[in-house]
Amino acid sequence: MESVKFDYSKICRFIGKEEVSVLYPQARQAQKSLENGTAKGNDFLGWVNLPVDITSDLLADIEKTAADLRARTQVVVVIGIGGSYLGARAVIEALSDSFHNYGNADMKVIFAGHNIGEDYYHELMNYLKDKEFGICVISKSGTTTEPAIAFRLLKELLEKKVGREEAGRRIVAITDASKGALRTLADQEGYKTFVIPDNVGGRFSVLTPVGLLPIAIAGFDVRDLVKGAVEMRQMCLEGEQNIAVEYAVARTALYRKGYAVELLANFNPKLHYITEWWKQLYGESEGKEHKGIFPAGADFTTDLHSMGQYIQEGVRMLMETVISVEKPEYKVEIPSDQANLDKLNFLAGKRVDEVNKMAELGTQIAHVDGGVPNMKVLMPALNALYIGQLFYFFELACGISGCMLGVNPFDQPGVEAYKNNMFALLEKPGYEEASKAIKAKL
Repeated sequence: MESVKFDYSKICRFIGKEEVSVLYPQARQAQKSLENGTAKGNDFLGWVNLPVDITSDLLADIEKTAADLRARTQVVVVIGIGGSYLGARAVIEALSDSFHNYGNADMKVIFAGHNIGEDYYHELMNYLKDKEFGICVISKSGTTTEPAIAFRLLKELLEKKVGREEAGRRIVAITDASKGALRTLADQEGYKTFVIPDNVGGRFSVLTPVGLLPIAIAGFDVRDLVKGAVEMRQMCLEGEQNIAVEYAVARTALYRKGYAVELLANFNPKLHYITEWWKQLYGESEGKEHKGIFPAGADFTTDLHSMGQYIQEGVRMLMETVISVEKPEYKVEIPSDQANLDKLNFLAGKRVDEVNKMAELGTQIAHVDGGVPNMKVLMPALNALYIGQLFYFFELACGISGCMLGVNPFDQPGVEAYKNNMFALLEKPGYEEASKAIKAKL
């Protein structure tokens, strides 16, 4: 069976074998604590067994709901922020045609609730006013500022356009099972709902309805995505070689050696939002108690013409992990040109991917020679099955790495700081004292 693989052989010149091997017992113990529920933050370990806990009935319900929305609308706006949208967007962007609609030719999925840009919302509402649109709103509480503002704006627009009753048929809420503002509203208005499991945090939620419903609306096979995650879970928890442990060990060893920034790079533009998803996963999980590897991202070869100079010759604090897709979906050959003014006839007859692969290999050699430890994650192809494998691999490795770091990988207390300041500055009821204190600092 082909599968996602991991190769860290290119870090050997930067770190001794004993510095890596000594960490394996700690990594395996960390994994055991995730499996048996004794890890820090064990209230949020539902993702460990999530792939095998997803029922066929739930998948069928998701597929039916997606089909119903596609039948009623041309556009569905997915409202969410952080883990409530990044996983879905990562899959949709990775599997979509770069210049056309998403998986279903008659359907477009767009996103809101991930910013507070006034111009963005003016332009979005102007775009939607002549479209048959629906809403998939994702929020456990229903009161998170960014998605709540977006939902208030778009709900009003939709109700004015089609009436409250029809709007209720075009809105799906993914929220808490029993409490919260969005749950209350959904029950009052009769929206179709799905539940965000209590034991799965947002950045680990792509294999819940949070990710699966938007992906299904876009027309992609969520069963293949889940199947891939099931396969990777089996390989890592039951197989002889555990690539999640290997990745956690390699990056931890490099971190302890002083490499404090990990650059996740790719040579396929469709992987941009996979990197964005990964950045949240590792940033929120590890960045605590003044510890943790800073997760950064780059799209190559594009960013080699902007960040490449720093990566090659800047401060030696970077480690690099490259996601490499072995087989492109299509074949494009470079033509010959009689004038050859661009001096590229030496490439005539070669596939574009062959040039890209040589750029990837050349970059790896250059960066390693320049002092950047290099690791590689290999995907056989870019499809739902291997993306499912990739997601579970990164999630399990993240849990292991966080446990090895000694932090709780499943909370995010630092996220509240900006919110509290914003509420105080906006004079939200209940923030009167905080408002006085923060205004005294201005």
